[in-house]
Amino acid sequence: MIKLLVSIQSTDIQMPLTNFERMIELADEVFASKSDPNQLDVNEDVLEHLRQIHPATISEYDDGKGPVAWLLVIPTTNNLMNQFLKRKISERELYELTPLGTTYEALYLCSAMVLKEYRRKGITRRLALSAVEAIRKDHPIQSLFVWTYSKEGRSGAEELARIVALPLYQREVVS
Repeated sequence: MIKLLVSIQSTDIQMPLTNFERMIELADEVFASKSDPNQLDVNEDVLEHLRQIHPATISEYDDGKGPVAWLLVIPTTNNLMNQFLKRKISERELYELTPLGTTYEALYLCSAMVLKEYRRKGITRRLALSAVEAIRKDHPIQSLFVWTYSKEGRSGAEELARIVALPLYQREVVS
């Protein structure tokens, strides 16, 4: 994840966190990608590579005061999707092994984060629908797949799959 360091000289002043800082905190809380080598740890290099895979892999909703929602999807091959679902490769390896400049048949719903006060307003659904539509214009996406960490994530992925009329495959979280 992208980190933003804020230095405050006086301990008496408590500056409210910006939306961007809150999104970074949320990402760290939900995904703990820094401590899990199997998860994709998103940084500027990863974002640039994702844009090379397809510009619609990264979506953001900004309320005018900074981001309040982020969505990350990764188009890939059916072969890599199946390896991931069978736990033969990690999320990080899925990203690393996805080739550039090829045809993608599967779309990994990597992550979606929304600040609490913006949840249940359809923001993630709109971002996801737009991303799927843009990627389907360039690639024959045949299925969606996901590795969910929450009930909301699972139900959101299921709803998206219904709307875009694609099958959804899920990698189960092992405790």
